[in-house]
Amino acid sequence: MTDTATTAMQTTTMQTTGMQKSFDPESITITPGALAHVKRQLRGQDATVLVLGIRESGCNGYMYELDYARGDLADGRSFRFADGVSVFVEEENWPFVRGTEIDYETEGLNSMLTFNNPNADAKCGCGESFSIASSD
Repeated sequence: MTDTATTAMQTTTMQTTGMQKSFDPESITITPGALAHVKRQLRGQDATVLVLGIRESGCNGYMYELDYARGDLADGRSFRFADGVSVFVEEENWPFVRGTEIDYETEGLNSMLTFNNPNADAKCGCGESFSIASSD
């Protein structure tokens, strides 16, 4: 097996509330709740693809950015899920979100997509921004 194939088969592990959770570093995953939410949003936006990106902003350096699009997009990675839901990540954003699990959480009266990102080493208190450890 080549080094590339071996690397693709490895998973990274993140510690979350005392439990270990595995992430596939070559994929994006989505929970059933997030899948249902994204499907509703795509239908409401007359779109076929959720575009997951990041931008430099916030108190920790980066923020997730969501957009909706139609059709196939170029220069990135597409992930297809059940019920016709697709998530697209531009190549330039891939190193920051690889292995991320998209979830949907409800807390009180608020519901939102959340991102369990194994690349993030810190999140701000409001949960809207994150930082990535430097590889230097």
